[in-house]
Amino acid sequence: MNNCIKDKDNCNDPDVISNINSLDDNHDNINVIDRFDRRSFLKKSAAITIGAGAAFGSSLLSNSLLSTSSSAYANNSNDQELKIGYIPITDATPLLIAYDLGFFKDEGLNVPKPVMVRSWTVLTESFIGQQFNFTHMLFPIPIWMRFKQKIPVKVLAWDHTNGSAVTVHQDSGIKGFSDLGGKQIAVPSWYSTHNYMIQMGITAKGLKPVIKPQGAAIASDEVNLFVLPPPEMPTALLGKKMDGFIVAEPFNALAEIKIKAKIMRFTGDIWKNHPCCVVVSHETLIKEQPVMIQKAVNAVVRAQLWCTKNLEKTAAILSRDKGKGYLPVNEDVLLRVFTGYNLKEYLTKSLPRAIMHPEWNIGRIGFQPYPYPSATQFIISQMSKTKVEGDSNFLHALDPISATNELVDDTFVKKAMKEMSIYGAFDSDSNSLSREEVIEIG
Repeated sequence: MNNCIKDKDNCNDPDVISNINSLDDNHDNINVIDRFDRRSFLKKSAAITIGAGAAFGSSLLSNSLLSTSSSAYANNSNDQELKIGYIPITDATPLLIAYDLGFFKDEGLNVPKPVMVRSWTVLTESFIGQQFNFTHMLFPIPIWMRFKQKIPVKVLAWDHTNGSAVTVHQDSGIKGFSDLGGKQIAVPSWYSTHNYMIQMGITAKGLKPVIKPQGAAIASDEVNLFVLPPPEMPTALLGKKMDGFIVAEPFNALAEIKIKAKIMRFTGDIWKNHPCCVVVSHETLIKEQPVMIQKAVNAVVRAQLWCTKNLEKTAAILSRDKGKGYLPVNEDVLLRVFTGYNLKEYLTKSLPRAIMHPEWNIGRIGFQPYPYPSATQFIISQMSKTKVEGDSNFLHALDPISATNELVDDTFVKKAMKEMSIYGAFDSDSNSLSREEVIEIG
């Protein structure tokens, strides 16, 4: 499947091709695993982990390897270096801004330049292999890691809210979830906010999510899902290798601008101010180096506050043409991500209607660090209903409340939010440590 997706013969847009090429393994791009080449990196990771499941859930780690991973980290616990990896999506914004503006340095931390990797598989493997010890991850991945693979990962804070969308080819005829029958839709990981949210929409309209080879026959009431790394999605859509995708920004905005794709629905308009990526670290490191972790979370919370007040500057810093090239897209694409929630464009024009709830008063992407337990509990309960490749029976055994308490450590973020209040405050939702989850498929 991925071999045909990577075929760029049908793509004539140089900016889209450049976006993909900038992440290819044979390109010497300083933003892509710039501290080690990918092949030697994966060999090092393989000494501790086996695959971590190319589709997240399709392979198992042995008990001996898992114990090696934990003990190896304990031996390195005195290393004060904070090693950050990230996927080239705007979910990583707080980590990147905290590094670029010197917020980690202000906290007295030794933080090398964050390292970009191209897929969630590689990022997860590198975290398990301890190439990185502080990173962002799609919220369901730590759930899979901790409760199926027994990796001692802890969620410390939310990294951002909203920031994703369902994007479809302009000629697909798709106007809403009801039109996805018989279509091919890409998700970034089986264990992703995107997978369970697209399946929520599919099943709400009486359709069936299936996982089949792309060449297999699909019934009119079936929606075929498959995993594709986010950077490959715009080119695959342009080449009509699929009908649509659900993914984090900036790839929805890139597809809008460069190939005239349409946003079918913003995910934040389905689940108000939902979490997507979270900040994670190893439980051993947290226990051994709590002061370092507190300082790191302080820097991230400060960066989130800064981003909420400086959206245009954030876009410039992250861009490849006006900024530091942390993300492989130009400023105009990132400006659309951070400021492009235009009600007139998305609410009143012809279908699809990407926004159905203007009264929610949200943005295309937001930043808020507190990990509301109600949201984590909803994710865990929803994941047990979501089709994935591989064995997901472990999800049915989880109690959402006890699993939330085991997975999330909000000690550091609560202290950080109090200390960082000198720089301002988040929106009203963050003034309380509880909230009601608002979900509307439409």
